[in-house]
Amino acid sequence: AARGPLVMEVNASPGLEGIEKTTGVDIAGRMIQWIERHATPEFCLKIGG
Repeated sequence: AARGPLVMEVNASPGLEGIEKTTGVDIAGRMIQWIERHATPEFCLKIGG
């Protein structure tokens, strides 16, 4: 999106094992690191579009 990455889906049990094994990258860990660095009180939760 023009304003940056957007969350399109939240999956309670994402299947990251295959991509993590293939790439050797801890995808879930990197996602958490990104959230910890970028999340601020100014972020808004927009529901329904």
